[in-house]
Amino acid sequence: MTNSLLAPYIKLTEFLGNTLGPDYEVALHDLTNRKQSIIAIANSNISGRDIGAPLTNMALQMIKDKVYEKNNFCSNYKGVAANGKALRSSSMFIKHKGKLIGLLCINFDDSRYQIISEELMRVCHPDTFIGTSFQYDGQQVASSSNIKKISSESFPNSKNAVIAEAISNELATLNVSAARLTTDERISIISSLEKNGIFLIKGSVQKVADDLHCSSASVYRYLSKLKNIAFKSNSADISTEKDEKF
Repeated sequence: MTNSLLAPYIKLTEFLGNTLGPDYEVALHDLTNRKQSIIAIANSNISGRDIGAPLTNMALQMIKDKVYEKNNFCSNYKGVAANGKALRSSSMFIKHKGKLIGLLCINFDDSRYQIISEELMRVCHPDTFIGTSFQYDGQQVASSSNIKKISSESFPNSKNAVIAEAISNELATLNVSAARLTTDERISIISSLEKNGIFLIKGSVQKVADDLHCSSASVYRYLSKLKNIAFKSNSADISTEKDEKF
């Protein structure tokens, strides 16, 4: 059941989708409902998602890092559409009494305008100048983001796809297959997944266990170990601060 506090934003999602036009996808996420995230979406053909689709990798990281505590929105970060085209994405944090309850996200597919711009530039400039112009524009978009850097935001239509993609990225970084992971490598991957908010997804532990060729009990054990390490590290920092005061 949709949170009543988000009901006005459903109409706003429809309004923005109609007003901005077909190049803008507008998605409303209910963060109080763990069974589904997207509760309203306009122009969904841009990302290929439906009602009930999960949070994106970027949204999970923003929530994990509590970006919403110091910001009301994040704008102009890079996303990738269902057809592979680059998007300019922005998210507004919907809060109630300081608690994050939803996200209103806008994803702009400006590919049509880039094509028109490129054709206009060809009238008076060589192709090399066009390439330089668009490379600079891409850097401008990247630098405008005020959240921790992720290569790009993707828009999977299921929570398992979100988890699978995150694990695939970690395996690619380590250049190893899941079947040949050592214990230390497995812990390293789980640590990265935890930092990126993957374990905020309901049922993520079992999916991670399956994809990393281990048991769910092992994943819980690794998470507990990482939590203890973090706790000891924080305790040591606090102790040092106290010593310095004396």
